[in-house]
Amino acid sequence: MADGTSDKNNTVALLLCFFIGILGVHRFYVGKIGTGVLMLVTFGGLGIWALIDMIMIILQKFTDSEGNTLKFN
Repeated sequence: MADGTSDKNNTVALLLCFFIGILGVHRFYVGKIGTGVLMLVTFGGLGIWALIDMIMIILQKFTDSEGNTLKFN
């Protein structure tokens, strides 16, 4: 979007990260394919990377592949 907000939803990213975060699905959702693959093969950095992403999503600091913040409903 033009205002720096992504069309991807923060709540969806949070749920994906919570339930299957070690597989990096939330990163695929926001368009970060490269890091999504890295998370997939490292099991989310053995869970640490997934935990950091979850905290970033909760704090609304997680961005999509274009650097836009996720929309919050």
